Order: sequence, then structure tokens, then C-alpha cells
Amino acid sequence: MIQITTEGGPKPTSSQPAGEIHVGLEQMDGFEFRIRFDDNSWPELVADEPPPLGKGRGPNPSRLLAASIGNCLAASLLFCMQKGGVEVMGLEADVGVELVRNERKRLRIGRIRVHLRPHVDHDEVKLAKCLENFEDYCVVTQSVREGVDIEVDVQPVADDCYGCEG
Repeated sequence: MIQITTEGGPKPTSSQPAGEIHVGLEQMDGFEFRIRFDDNSWPELVADEPPPLGKGRGPNPSRLLAASIGNCLAASLLFCMQKGGVEVMGLEADVGVELVRNERKRLRIGRIRVHLRPHVDHDEVKLAKCLENFEDYCVVTQSVREGVDIEVDVQPVADDCYGCEG
């Protein structure tokens, strides 16, 4: 049996766990994966690579990361504004991902630009306080910025009858 485990990224600054999230993925066809979340009341999500690699039947991992960062920042800003007494009539976000190639010609995310457009009353003092602090409460953005310790464990399964009816 072959087992491969790799780790990367800086070590977390705190060793005190605060919770855990689980997400399951299952290959459907080619590069198309069904994603299931740890709350069964939520719908499944389909992710796929764009052509020519996949069939583009869902967002790819880079788009999911962009959505996660944009959503996290928007939610953090909204929470801060609501808590700070800023009247919010709506909030829009646009996330741009710049793809680059590294020295080995591997595609990487080089930069992510997030533009948030809150529709608010113009109480400059309340808004300024939120703008100073909201990013620090965004779990996803701050984790990506600081680097995340990622452990990868690969355990090949020899299964001559994968998908067979039992």
C-alpha cells in the first residue's frame, strides 16, 4: 500500500482548535466533482474545470476560492456595518483573480482584487471605523493571506469493482 502525506504553509500561530468543518468530494465524470457539505440541509455543488480539461459544468477551484474570499469579505463588512449602526441598503462585490505562471510554468493565483460596494447612509465616522477593522474578521481572506498549513494524505484504494452494484 502506498500512502503519501505532504505538508505545506506556515504553522498556525495558535494551537487551540476552535472547531472543524468537513466537505466531501466525489468524482462524477472527468474533472467534474460533486461537493457535499457537512450540513445535509444545504444543496450539493458541482465543480468542474473549463474546457479543454473539463466540460465547464460548474465553477473550478480558483473560482470557488475567489467566491469564498469575496463572500467572506462582504459578510465581514456587512456584519461590521450593522453592528456599528451603519444603515445598509445593499452590498455588491466583484472579485478579480489574476492567473500567473510560476518558474516551472505551473498556473497559480498571482493576485486577487476585491471591490466592495456597500449601499449605505453616509455616516462617515461610523463607516470609517468599519473600514479600519472588517478585514481582520474575515476568516478566509486572513487565512489565505497568512498562509494555511495544508496536510495532504493520499491513500490509493485497489478496487476492481468501483461503482459496481453490490
